[in-house]
Amino acid sequence: MSLELVSRAESFGADLAIIAPGGVFTYDDLIGASGAAATRLLAGRDDLEGERVCYLVPPGWAYVATQWAVWRAGGFGVPLATSHPAAELAHVLDDARPEAIVVHPTLTERISDLADERRLPLLETPALVRPGPMGALPDVDERRPSLMLYTSGTTGRPKGVVLSHANIRAQVESLTSAWGWSSSDHILLHLPLHHVHGIVNILTSALWNGATCEILPRFRPVDVWERLVRGDATLYMAVPTVYRRLIDAWDEAPPAVRRDWSAGAAACRLMVSGSAALPVPTLERWKRITGHTLLERYGMTEIGMGLSNPLDGHRRPGFVGTPLPGMDVRLVDEEERTVPAGEAGEIQVRGPAVFSEYWRRPEETERAFTADGWFRTGDRAVVEEGAYRILGRASVDILKTGGEKVSALEIEDVLRSFEGVADCAVVGVPDPAWGDRVSAAVVCEPSSVVETDELIAFAKSRLAPYKVPKDIRIVGDLPRNAMGKVTKPAVRDLFIEEGNP
Repeated sequence: MSLELVSRAESFGADLAIIAPGGVFTYDDLIGASGAAATRLLAGRDDLEGERVCYLVPPGWAYVATQWAVWRAGGFGVPLATSHPAAELAHVLDDARPEAIVVHPTLTERISDLADERRLPLLETPALVRPGPMGALPDVDERRPSLMLYTSGTTGRPKGVVLSHANIRAQVESLTSAWGWSSSDHILLHLPLHHVHGIVNILTSALWNGATCEILPRFRPVDVWERLVRGDATLYMAVPTVYRRLIDAWDEAPPAVRRDWSAGAAACRLMVSGSAALPVPTLERWKRITGHTLLERYGMTEIGMGLSNPLDGHRRPGFVGTPLPGMDVRLVDEEERTVPAGEAGEIQVRGPAVFSEYWRRPEETERAFTADGWFRTGDRAVVEEGAYRILGRASVDILKTGGEKVSALEIEDVLRSFEGVADCAVVGVPDPAWGDRVSAAVVCEPSSVVETDELIAFAKSRLAPYKVPKDIRIVGDLPRNAMGKVTKPAVRDLFIEEGNP
């Protein structure tokens, strides 16, 4: 069975597929380069038969050609994070147990010692993806593993999430339907390519639909604005911290530049925010600057995207919309009984986009699913007027203080609405009296001074007494992972290390 993604690419031929620092490449170029590279990966074999191949390659042409080569050779791709230190890379190598590592020459020094210690061959991208003959490639059944993406590690040691080609296809087809992808689309990409956001939502969705994906070498706010000002980008997707930095750059620009930047952004047909909760003030400010109400959605590594605000229609701030095409979603209580509308429950998801297993973790895989096949996300939400509102991750965002359950995200939304607060993170710090002591780490706007007493008084005027933070610390920044998601355990450690009970 030929992979549908490759078959579709063949039909797009000379259409523009990738714009990257290394050049401009058509779909024909992608078919040729990935085919030649797949032949080299096979090295005379008929099929990699699901062998893992790790690749440490920065976003760009070589990354795309390498990923497709692994798939076309029958391999199981494991993208490595270019931002991760050696200890994190070693964890993935030891867990995934690949047969080889593909590396870009600029990153060879980063991985060479780890490869030598594990006796793993290193294949550099210039030699792998260079032009050359394409031999016979295997038929790859869509039920085979396609990607192993590691969880963000916000609540524990990263786990390998196994996604089949069929899972990826279902995710892409769902987003194509929901977000109106077409071959005329042109999207900018600067997100890391070891997470589902960049790989599936942007890169693979673009290539599935014959669109153009323009890969920027890095994220710099001014570069993104200057690229948008040309007016030919139709789609833009990013995380809340990126939108915050774009807003800051816009604020610092001269009035004439601001007008040009705003007009360029307004030319996009859709702008999407995800991977972390979008503060309502950021959404509202972005709308004033660009005219766009950012489309918020909900997803995770294990399921791709599960919920989304509509492409056309009202997008409610603080809400993530309704189930995407092909996704079954329900909310359940602690006994796994479906809860009535208006009551909070855990999100459970079922459908063809949902992953198959945690790599080499059968017991954790079994615990992750109900007997009838629903995936337990561990996230809590409530449905209000037909739309889902995320309350937080049960393990870190649902606190139990003084016998009451509270949502850290609700408290964060209130604190962010205080003038001078740029961002915040609310955590529960172990406390013998309260259970979870509600504590908030707050980042101020660069030109603002926030008094904690005033912020607590503000919170008291808007929250039930048990939801008001008992402790507020002003910090320079919040600890985040590569996708900009706050790592709550690290925030909690800030309070514990400073002697909080």
